Amino acid sequence: MPLDLSSVPFSRYGSYFAVSFAKETNQLFLRDLHGGDEAPSNIFVLDLLRGEEAVEYDLEATETKLRMVHRHNPSEYAELCIGDENVVHCRLHGAALKLTAVKTRYDSLMPCGRNQWEYHLYSKEIKLMFTLLQGDIDVRAPWRTVGNDKIEMVLNPGGGDGLLAIESYRTVWRKTEYDDFDRAHARAERHFQQWLERMPPVPSRYEPSRRLAAYITWSCVVRPEGRLIDYAMYMSKNWMFNIWSWDNCFNAMMLSGRDPELALAQFEIFMAHQDDSGVYADFINDKFCSFNCCKPPIHAWAFAQMRRRNERFNDRAVVARMYDSLVRATNYWLSFRRPDPARLPLYHHGNDSGWDNASIFHEGIPVEAPDLAAHLIRQMDILSGMAAELERADEAQAWKGKADELCELLMSRLYKDGRFVARYAPEDRVIENRDSLILCMPLIVGYRLPRDVVRSLARVLADKFEATYGLCTESYRSPLYRENGYWLGPIWAPVAYLFIDALRDNGYNEFATRLAAKFMDLTLAGGMAENFDPFSGQGLVDPAFTWTSSVFLMLAEQFTVLSEDNE
Repeated sequence: MPLDLSSVPFSRYGSYFAVSFAKETNQLFLRDLHGGDEAPSNIFVLDLLRGEEAVEYDLEATETKLRMVHRHNPSEYAELCIGDENVVHCRLHGAALKLTAVKTRYDSLMPCGRNQWEYHLYSKEIKLMFTLLQGDIDVRAPWRTVGNDKIEMVLNPGGGDGLLAIESYRTVWRKTEYDDFDRAHARAERHFQQWLERMPPVPSRYEPSRRLAAYITWSCVVRPEGRLIDYAMYMSKNWMFNIWSWDNCFNAMMLSGRDPELALAQFEIFMAHQDDSGVYADFINDKFCSFNCCKPPIHAWAFAQMRRRNERFNDRAVVARMYDSLVRATNYWLSFRRPDPARLPLYHHGNDSGWDNASIFHEGIPVEAPDLAAHLIRQMDILSGMAAELERADEAQAWKGKADELCELLMSRLYKDGRFVARYAPEDRVIENRDSLILCMPLIVGYRLPRDVVRSLARVLADKFEATYGLCTESYRSPLYRENGYWLGPIWAPVAYLFIDALRDNGYNEFATRLAAKFMDLTLAGGMAENFDPFSGQGLVDPAFTWTSSVFLMLAEQFTVLSEDNE
């Protein structure tokens, strides 16, 4: 499948390397993703040369090989593959490849043996070893006191054939025998094909989406380093290269039936860094954990979904470990986000909900929100079942009692005049005139609600929020609706999945199936973007997101039937 590198980075499973094309500057960048999305990632500009002159080139990229082809002489090209997680292999035929460092003051290049140069990337806290395997190289790195004025490396300045390996490491380079380009590429291709084969089959019209989703999820995994104790599936290798603590739930659910150990790792990364208060980090990368915000408590539901998909997660030791962690995470909300026992737990920021700029947060914080109460009620009901399974009867009863209490408060405080509302906590008042889809989230605990309330929620979803491709996050009738408004209208994959799952659980199978089909069709229009225009299907913000890919793959598995009728 050809890749558009201006939208979908070229990378591979386990690697912190990526290659992206910036349309704004018409430049191709070799990137490094250490340090998370707050750290600059561009490390080298790549140019195709003939002699000393840069030439126009076309990009030809598949999932495992990238070519820069001379636009006016296609027999001259440079090609790259990431055959190993930490090694970029470059091969040239007839052309020269120039690498220009995007450097900071202390980044420095030094000769390191014959045909080798070590690049100290101070800004990234890593090192790169450049090893010339065939051909010639011209290194231009004039020194000034504490660093190089500039760093330019021209591979194959005279043309012909050339080979270069670029290896990433943190401290000490150890002698490596590098494979030739074809063997390295074959290894990456084999790994991707094995991943692709484990993805669910789909009707032929969705095959482009299946392959794109498979590539994005495969290529966005990074290997264990630093804070990452295991392989982690980042949200994207465009701009959001961290693992977040609710995004990871949807990726883990998708992985659970295909790669249970990788699925479990997405939870255990956060469990390993769980704060003493019980809260999970908002996000983690190789360098640090952020607790500035958190994410909604959907983790017990996600684990329950995983258990239905794979017996591996029903192992008593796994259940006990998850239960203990989830207990601490749930008690965080009850102990530190609930200052008054007569009220419900609070969001301290829109980011805590995952719906960063949703309209219920426009008047200020903290906010008492019905989605948070619903997530907690369901989490406590699931914990009650887990406690009973682990033969902790007193704890099972206690969790049920807490869920009962929160459910009563949800209805008494946040259900007014036939609809759910949010409250601005400092003044204990209802936030009026809000048409956010987040207010319909109590549907997830429809098993606890009066049937007329459930019917009303389903009717509101269809009447006020359903658009061409699914559920708007702010009603399209609202004055706050924005076509590219982040959580003020666009469709988001995790929300689509939560509501489809809730509708199905409450007996609205036809509605759930309709929304699932709309979302799958949406990926044909807008790819695997972070979010989407509800009416045109245009992909918005980051165009290559893993939780979107995971949700597509799960819906395709659950709602498509492979038959002639589907074709």
